[in-house]
Amino acid sequence: MAVRNRGVSSEALDRVRNAAGRLKVFPLPSVVLLPGTVQPLHIFEQRYRDLVKEALETDGVFAMAQVLPGHEARLAGTPDLEPMLCAGIIGMHEQLEDGRYNLVLVGVARARLVKEWPRRAAFREVEAEVLEDAALDSEEEVPLRQAVLELISRVPDEVGEKVAQVTGRLHGGALADVVAGTIFHDVAQRFEVLQQTDVRERMREVTDEVMQLVARLKPRKPEGLLN
Repeated sequence: MAVRNRGVSSEALDRVRNAAGRLKVFPLPSVVLLPGTVQPLHIFEQRYRDLVKEALETDGVFAMAQVLPGHEARLAGTPDLEPMLCAGIIGMHEQLEDGRYNLVLVGVARARLVKEWPRRAAFREVEAEVLEDAALDSEEEVPLRQAVLELISRVPDEVGEKVAQVTGRLHGGALADVVAGTIFHDVAQRFEVLQQTDVRERMREVTDEVMQLVARLKPRKPEGLLN
């Protein structure tokens, strides 16, 4: 049976589609947002305060971007961007007295940069193509689900409960994205997942990484047994 569950609402996806023609972009090399995951952000630079203010007054949408390798030193200016973005919607937000923001950005969809628009504001805007995952047969999810169950059996209960909670109802590419977003902390590794638009290959790559993590963890001792 083919299943398709993006892990985000159709309303959120529609908002991102509508924003894609002129998508606000926040380049931040230390952060890779994945669809279906959330990212807390502290916004202090004036141009990104402007970005957030406009987003809150309109559609609530902006995208996180990576810069091309070797361009990190130009972050204060306009470094060249990697083509693959993740568009998200502002969830919770708080504006501080001095104009800074604390917010949570909810990842909605991959988007491929088509072109950058001439500046009309301090922040950058691009035209982007929203990318949606192909459906998979439920059987194709089995190796990743088994790997996740094996991981849960080897981590503390509170960690395992979190992983089970966030992955239990997801399918296909959304499942792979959220597993990666939950357990992968390396920026380059997360960006590799973001760039992988072939859903089957993404599932295989995430499964392999989870199994490598499992291999490094010792099985937990059953509770109640004496040493």
